[in-house]
Amino acid sequence: MSKKVKKLKENDFLSISARVRVLENWLLTAERMERMIDAKDVNDAAKVLGECGYPDLSEVTNSALDAMLAQAQAALFADMGKAVGNEALMDVFRVKYDYHNAKTLVKAEALKLDRDRLLLGGGRYDPAALAEDYRREDLTACTEAFRQAVGHAREVLGSSGDPQQADFILDRAYFEELSALAAASGSSFLEGYVAALIDAANLRAAVRAARLGKAGEFLRQVLVPGGIVSTGAIAAVKGPELGKVFQNTDFAAAAEAGADVAAPNGGPLTEFERMCDDAVMAYLSRARMIPFGEQPVVAYLYAREAEATAIRIILTGRMAGIDGTTIRQRLRRAYC
Repeated sequence: MSKKVKKLKENDFLSISARVRVLENWLLTAERMERMIDAKDVNDAAKVLGECGYPDLSEVTNSALDAMLAQAQAALFADMGKAVGNEALMDVFRVKYDYHNAKTLVKAEALKLDRDRLLLGGGRYDPAALAEDYRREDLTACTEAFRQAVGHAREVLGSSGDPQQADFILDRAYFEELSALAAASGSSFLEGYVAALIDAANLRAAVRAARLGKAGEFLRQVLVPGGIVSTGAIAAVKGPELGKVFQNTDFAAAAEAGADVAAPNGGPLTEFERMCDDAVMAYLSRARMIPFGEQPVVAYLYAREAEATAIRIILTGRMAGIDGTTIRQRLRRAYC
């Protein structure tokens, strides 16, 4: 785990904050998304990305898109990591790729399949090296929390054959590491961001559990601590009452939408899922009012994550011939 650092000061981020404000002009705005959706074809849609600093795609394919986004992410983390100089802050945005890779490796082993092609870069650990270390049962290069979670998930899946149980273990460890990293960063704003991610995950879990007719021990097993809304408060109410426990939070509207679809056969979750992500963006958008400090940096890193998701939704949708209205329904709120 990263060493605990002193509480951050605004002046620590004076230079990088000013640079981030310039970089925000290159983000994929709502207006640019609309132009991509309305473009004549997928190739014209991809050309809009040139305004955001992306290279030209000579041919728009899934593999070319994956490569472009992976290259952009690697460049972003290398650039911002050097400029920020706060390992814990950067690791908050890296750690999810490690846990994705852990899930992939654990399940591939149980199924006796080679799924290394599904491993993602961008984490703290090189995916190829992680895969090799996993097979040698030597994860000493990883944090203790990660190492223990992977070992536990591996053991549980091997004995039970239930991949959901392995996911529960790794998801809980992921959020625990996120909370610890945010605390170690010295940024209360980053801690608030992580709390928002946990609230979103818990709200989604509560709605899905209600739709499955599951509660009690199952829900307590899924919920993770660390959000603004306590796990006890969430577990104590039925699905249609979720709006009550999330009122006065950024998730109030999302919880009301979730309550409406919480019954079995309650309808599609698309709008509810979008509102959960929009609530996280609402928290981060407050950084736009802060001239300098770590807040603009944190918000920019999340905005670039959201941008990659939006690019993938639009271009894969256009390649598949999905209509503009459906694509718009899948998009999340833009940072700019």
